[in-house]
Amino acid sequence: MSADSVTIGKVKKSVFQFSRLRREILQYKWIYLMLLLPLAFFVVFRYMPLYGIQLAFKDYKLAGIKASVWNNYEHFKYMFLEPGFLPAFRNTLIISFMRILIGFPFPIILALMINEVRMARLRRVFQTIYTFPHFLSWVLLAGIMLNLMGSTGMMRRIVGLFSPEMSDNWNFLYDGGTFRWLLVLSDMWKEAGWGTIIYLASIAGIDQALYESTEIDGANRLQKIWYITLPGIISMIAIQFVLRVGAIMEGGFDQVFNLYTPPVYAMGDIIDTYIYRLSFVRASGVNLGFPTAVGLFKNIINFILLIAANGVCRMLGQKTVL
Repeated sequence: MSADSVTIGKVKKSVFQFSRLRREILQYKWIYLMLLLPLAFFVVFRYMPLYGIQLAFKDYKLAGIKASVWNNYEHFKYMFLEPGFLPAFRNTLIISFMRILIGFPFPIILALMINEVRMARLRRVFQTIYTFPHFLSWVLLAGIMLNLMGSTGMMRRIVGLFSPEMSDNWNFLYDGGTFRWLLVLSDMWKEAGWGTIIYLASIAGIDQALYESTEIDGANRLQKIWYITLPGIISMIAIQFVLRVGAIMEGGFDQVFNLYTPPVYAMGDIIDTYIYRLSFVRASGVNLGFPTAVGLFKNIINFILLIAANGVCRMLGQKTVL
């Protein structure tokens, strides 16, 4: 076969592949058209801002990023020299690990419990009730928690009826030891129902013949859950775990910002709230480079933890996001 024949064959193959791709695009044109809006969202809000990362290495000027001069990593040096940064960094890790150890299994357990409800209508009612708090803002929830557990809240008044001494020493929202647990438990209450949606969808995809076969063998409900349901959703659990670990440096700014007070800064102040006060409350001028440097630092740690968690899950034989 001559070289010209090979070249012609490759050209014909390319033309055929292009025509096939064109036909498929035309066939599914409305689906691709629907994808334009989310694609534009990611381009505008996820990829275009990458240009601003260089602010982490520059002294920002109002003339623009291009006119700003490089500063020899001064923002990163300042970040580690700040006396409150390392305590905030430690608090972020502690609170995030508490959320993973205590809060991560809770939606799984809740999904298993909801799935065991035999009445379909009652199951939908439970799922709606548990999901509803997700749609409430932390501003509203912080106000509710303050009215319930604050120094003039309902819980203190009830406690005062039975134990005036305990009521006099009431400092539930202002004690650093209980504040972390308050963050974890309130986050579980707010987000657990929303987290069950994906697990319930995975449970719905399990072949019902497996349950029927185990029922014939005499398996009870707990055995069905242990040998059928959990193995059926283990891949989804692994994916959610990897994503949760990959966001470990996100301490929950909205929640902490609306709940914390100066008495609990030592135990509850996370990186985001500390940088907010440092950049916008204590700062005397515009300094966009420092928050950018902190954000880059957080994202690098999240990326490393994401890769590590993904590798561990793969070593255990689970399908993951990467």
